[in-house]
Amino acid sequence: MAFGYNLHANGIRHHLMHWQGPEGARQMLLIPGITSPAITWGFVAERLAETFDVHVLDVRGRGLSQSGDLDYTLDALADDAIAIAETMDSPIVMGHSMGARIAIRANARNSQPFSGYLLVEPPTSGPGRRPYPSKWPWYGDSIIMAAKGCSADDMSVYCPTWTEEQRALRAEWLHTCSWTATRIAFDGFHTDDIHQDLPGITKPARLIIAGGADVIDAADQKEIAELNPGIEQRTVPDAGHMIPWDNLEGFLASVMDFTV
Repeated sequence: MAFGYNLHANGIRHHLMHWQGPEGARQMLLIPGITSPAITWGFVAERLAETFDVHVLDVRGRGLSQSGDLDYTLDALADDAIAIAETMDSPIVMGHSMGARIAIRANARNSQPFSGYLLVEPPTSGPGRRPYPSKWPWYGDSIIMAAKGCSADDMSVYCPTWTEEQRALRAEWLHTCSWTATRIAFDGFHTDDIHQDLPGITKPARLIIAGGADVIDAADQKEIAELNPGIEQRTVPDAGHMIPWDNLEGFLASVMDFTV
């Protein structure tokens, strides 16, 4: 059974959801992607909690965390992760998509609070690189629709492969994702260089790749391996960018044996 809580870190209020793990389990700070409030990761977190003590973050400007006139740059989000981890017991940080980029940048700014990194499908776009495959209207238009009120059926235009329950949860919560925060993060996929940060990861780290997506292609995998041979790479078959939504068991198999 999950419960939510708030804490003050890096100057703002953060909301997290906690799925308690077994006694003595390693804490995990799970940082979702660009438009994924913590609650939408519940079906994943409850399974992760079989091994880890799981705390899922509402990234600022999303879910129940503080929103409004804030700094939504990658550095600010990384500093949030650092400040939250400092209140925990040396957690593993699992980041998905934008969340993985946050984890990479957090390591570059202060690796001390973290014990290891599970980097799930970080966008490999950046200055001078190929653009992020998803286009802005997929995010911006769906947020506008959700802000007006929409149903699971309405959300099927954007998430046709998801279950009705998953689409209903997104329809319910997407309006909490600030359009401005999302736009700044999306633009940052193309202006922030995370590749410069990858060689600095010296703690245990694993890159999780969707076998059915092109966010991380073969050339990206090769470059990342050259930049940091210590980052283990695993591919989940039969899955798009939102890996657990497409192949939950494959995703769990790729992360549950991670140790630090």
